This record gives sequence, structure tokens and C-alpha cells, in this order.
Amino acid sequence: MQIYLGSDHAGFELKEKIKAYLKERGYDVADSGPYAYDQTDDYPDYITPVARKVSENPDTVRGIILGGSGQGEAVMANRFAHVRAMVYYGGSLDIVKVAREHNNANILSLGARFLSEDEAKAALEVWLETPFSDEERHARRIKKIEKLSHLAC
Repeated sequence: MQIYLGSDHAGFELKEKIKAYLKERGYDVADSGPYAYDQTDDYPDYITPVARKVSENPDTVRGIILGGSGQGEAVMANRFAHVRAMVYYGGSLDIVKVAREHNNANILSLGARFLSEDEAKAALEVWLETPFSDEERHARRIKKIEKLSHLAC
């Protein structure tokens, strides 16, 4: 599985740690930036390439995006067809599991200001290892989202 990463300055440090962690575990990781800390950068510049790659290959590519809260990053990513970004900034990991099982979330947006490195890694593990349930009701709902997504343009 190929995983694309992108962040802003608030998520840069955690992105670098996650990148190393994923590579150690054998994942094919592509970094969409930033490549250096810049407190004046804007997250759409780095989230857009990740969302575009996932949009083009929603069943075989996943994305991990990071920002201060992860909220703006998810909003940006969810503007792309076939992208289902979920936000995690702490708390029960059940929300990560449900987002994969029920929504087939293909982008994980992490709130770096609210997570420790260990919490982020735990969320990654759940997100990467939990399959989509493929239950009819969940597949039906995703199809409805896909059908209606053109209305947002």
C-alpha cells in the first residue's frame, strides 16, 4: 500500500516521525511536504497533493495529513472526489476503527497539537489494520456520497 503524507508547520515534526515509523514497517511512503519547518506555510499547499493522489486511486492509496487540529486539513481533503478523510486528535481509538469499517476512510487527518507521538502511532495502527466492513448499508451510503459529490462543484 502506498501512503502519501502532507502537513503544515504545526504537523511537520510529527509528520517526520510518522514517515520514519511507516518506512521502518515497510510501507511505501511518499512525502508531499513540507520538507522543512516554515511557520508561515499554508496547509492547502501540502494537503492538496495528498488528496489528489488518494482521489485518483481511492482503493489502493491512502493519505495521512497533519495540522494543528487536523480539522482544516480534513476539510481541504474532503473537497476531492472519492476522498473520505477522518479527523483524530485523541480519545477513544474506536472512532478510528469505525471510520474505517463504516466509512472506508482513506485519509487520516491528525491533530498534532493534541496528540503525542505514541497516540498518533496507535491511531495509525488501528487505521491501517482495520478493513472496510463492506456491509451493504455502509457501501450503499458511500455510493450515495459519491453520487452526490458532483453537486459540491
